[in-house]
Amino acid sequence: MASTQDFRGRWALVTGASAGIGVALARELASHGANLILTARRADRLDALASELRARGVDVRTVTADLSDPAAPRHIFDATEGAGVQVDILINNAGLGVFGEFRSNATEQELGQIRVNCEAMVALARLFVPKMIERRRGWILITASTASFQPVPYLSTYAATKAFDRFFALGLAQEVGRYGVKVTALCPGPTESEFFDVSGAGILRRKGVQSAEEVARLGIEGLARGAWTVVPNLMGRASAFAVRFLPVRLITYLVDRLARPAGEPPSHKVKE
Repeated sequence: MASTQDFRGRWALVTGASAGIGVALARELASHGANLILTARRADRLDALASELRARGVDVRTVTADLSDPAAPRHIFDATEGAGVQVDILINNAGLGVFGEFRSNATEQELGQIRVNCEAMVALARLFVPKMIERRRGWILITASTASFQPVPYLSTYAATKAFDRFFALGLAQEVGRYGVKVTALCPGPTESEFFDVSGAGILRRKGVQSAEEVARLGIEGLARGAWTVVPNLMGRASAFAVRFLPVRLITYLVDRLARPAGEPPSHKVKE
């Protein structure tokens, strides 16, 4: 029977491992006996986490890389599989978000979300999946979001990239399942992390924000049992279900009312 004990002694690569859910996922995998390869832009944070985990007896390596650079996925692969380290667990967690009116956001910020959330995620999967198929064993977790279930005004690009991530994970899960490779889309709702501050979406921080540790625990448990989708928050599961039955125009209107930045003009009415 599949369990998190299957991770013991295996190498797990965690992207975006310098903060938030990425750090929590690394710690959660370590608690189940996995070895860790940590990658992110900020070497100092990677080193601090690596030191913490090594003190617990975990074998840890770090690879500093900026996934907005198209060359970064190959660099990460060459430093791991290419160097003889067999990666059985790929945690595609790195992501960017930018909150605000699309017309005012910097073009590079909008495109950067696509590069990191979509392009780099696909590139890493394309590099590591063939090796997993050859071994008839592997686990891939892709961090999507509850934002992947509906359009989100003022996070328009971010939500679209997360919908891409979720659908990619679902399609890939069907393709590679016959080879013993499991793929899970982790779809957290509001989570206590740097996201609100870095993206500028502090207005969306509400009561009921989930801890990154709980998100990671439920995500890794779901990955072990082969769940295609994990929505770790009850409210997120309820909203993901409800939006199936509501008109998109109504959803976007309501989100607009909730999330509209201060000073923006009132949203247009939903047409009947």
